[in-house]
Amino acid sequence: MLGHLSFGVTDIERAIAFYDIALAPLGLVRVWTSPNGAGYGYPGGGDLLALKPRSGAAPPGAGFHLAFNATSRAAVDAFHAEALRAGGTDNGPPGLRPHYGPTYYAAFVIDPEGYPLEAVCKQPG
Repeated sequence: MLGHLSFGVTDIERAIAFYDIALAPLGLVRVWTSPNGAGYGYPGGGDLLALKPRSGAAPPGAGFHLAFNATSRAAVDAFHAEALRAGGTDNGPPGLRPHYGPTYYAAFVIDPEGYPLEAVCKQPG
């Protein structure tokens, strides 16, 4: 449905440092870098998330977040741990969220720019 999503960021170096670490457990890597930003996706593919330096950039309001698919619960756990290590803020530790579904396992963080992020695995245990 979506080609990619772009985030405006005020500090591109900080954002790149965060996303390089936080997305690695999900199998996502930086697929391009230029003076105009950086893009993240699966190795050998195009970008799914683009970071663009913008003066005064701010995340959208309440209700917005970006969820990344994870292939396992261990990948969700690793995403959460690595995102916190890279400067993110906890917004919900890894665990089952039965109100979303019986196998919905997710973790939530806020990146250094204030964007709410989620990693989710819907596979059984």
